[in-house]
Amino acid sequence: MEIGIVGLPNVGKSTLFNALTSGHAASSNYPFTTIEPNVGVVLVPDARLKRLSELFHPKKTTPAAVRFVDIAGLVQGAAQGEGLGNKFLSHIREVDAIVHLVRLFRDPDVVHTMGSVDPRRDIEVIETELILADLASIEKQFEKVSGKARSGDKQAVAGLALLEKLKAGLAAGKTARSFGVPDAELKEFFLLTAKPVLYVGNTDEQPDPAIMAAFEATAKERGSNSMVLCGKMEAEIAQLPDEDRAPFLADLGVAATGLERVIVAAYQLLGLQSYFTAGEDEVRAWTIRAGMKGPQAAGVIHTDFEKGFIRAEVYAYGEIDAHGSEGALRAKGLIRSEGKEYVVKDGDVCFFKFSN
Repeated sequence: MEIGIVGLPNVGKSTLFNALTSGHAASSNYPFTTIEPNVGVVLVPDARLKRLSELFHPKKTTPAAVRFVDIAGLVQGAAQGEGLGNKFLSHIREVDAIVHLVRLFRDPDVVHTMGSVDPRRDIEVIETELILADLASIEKQFEKVSGKARSGDKQAVAGLALLEKLKAGLAAGKTARSFGVPDAELKEFFLLTAKPVLYVGNTDEQPDPAIMAAFEATAKERGSNSMVLCGKMEAEIAQLPDEDRAPFLADLGVAATGLERVIVAAYQLLGLQSYFTAGEDEVRAWTIRAGMKGPQAAGVIHTDFEKGFIRAEVYAYGEIDAHGSEGALRAKGLIRSEGKEYVVKDGDVCFFKFSN
């Protein structure tokens, strides 16, 4: 699963990516510094994993992870190829969700390609380019399917009705995710504006309240979650040694960095959650889609676990956190035996039994 970081040039995408991955993506005061997308695997922060490690003292602790992709800045006219737009749009088409980074900071030393800080305008520029790219794609598909429909192909006739709805909505300037069409039906069209979006505002250390309000209102109008961080400060925090990070955050009066909040929000944006396996060899967080049943969740560990699934021994993280050991949970009857129809919940600790 991949999450693409998109936005106008010079909004801080590469700075955010570097801080997320502690990597070395190119970052400078020039549009299109990033040409090919940078990809990084980012560990998902989870205090529950640390607590489980304290209880089990494993040889190894493995967190969940998600992939972030730093995609080059889009400009007005990207759908018509401006600024290598077609190439960059194709990179967005390959990701599963979008973090739309919006510039909220003023800095005369960093060129703003639109001339001034205006989050509403900037969001609309990017959104319009994605809509135009989707409209061009749907029009091509419409031409192909309409020919089949005229020949009497029943499947094409049914598909044409949906294409007409999508075409009309996009032409009216609406995103595909706002049409009320089920995700399963939209998936086959590979539309940019069908992807879930998290808006992230990149602020100054002393944010402008009016700019912040405009950003939050614009995100809300689009039915998406939003959050803000100071990319420059986050990059500095990411460079601190682990032992210095917690005291620094305490001085700021925050429990988690902005980066940690972005990672968790992006993880949830994909409809993902974690369950755990725990023992003396390893404590590990496993990533699954919300709603997965026991066999499918077990299959994330190994396909043999899904094929031969018998049952799962399950307890909630909160229970072992409160009682301190599996022995205490067994004594209280809090470890449950669940079958194939059990829907695994976020924070479940599972032990799967399967036949070879």
